[in-house]
Amino acid sequence: MTGELVDTQYGPVQVKVTLKGTKLVDLTAVRLPDANQRDRDIASYAAPELRKEALAAQSAQIDSVSGATYTSEGYIRSLQSALDQAGV
Repeated sequence: MTGELVDTQYGPVQVKVTLKGTKLVDLTAVRLPDANQRDRDIASYAAPELRKEALAAQSAQIDSVSGATYTSEGYIRSLQSALDQAGV
């Protein structure tokens, strides 16, 4: 299930979730901000941390990654929309 594409100040963020029943088993960042090297650097350290947090929490109720607030907020919103679509 792919979440909504969320436009952030630094670019679009979109995640795809894989569920087994109602259990969140994987998350993939489909789109992350990548307009410049700084955006790519921030996304490359934030996305794995957000993925780990979401898998542990089994929800979108996770904390933002320090220094990646906009990317985190977009990731969380896209994740929540995917979970909502899946009825989880």
